[in-house]
Amino acid sequence: MAKVCEICGKKPIFGNNVSHANNKTARRFNPNLQSVRAVIDGVTKRIKVCTSCLQAGKVQKAAH
Repeated sequence: MAKVCEICGKKPIFGNNVSHANNKTARRFNPNLQSVRAVIDGVTKRIKVCTSCLQAGKVQKAAH
């Protein structure tokens, strides 16, 4: 499954691990995604949302 926020489209970004000896190896920074039951167009769906969208109130959570 893709590590992409379904609200804002935030994706992994890439960088390097840098050791004390200045060796560089590739790494990736994943967004903090949570699986949430949300109301979309009046229908309850399970979507992956980043925590910054949850905190900003961009997601209307579904009632259990």
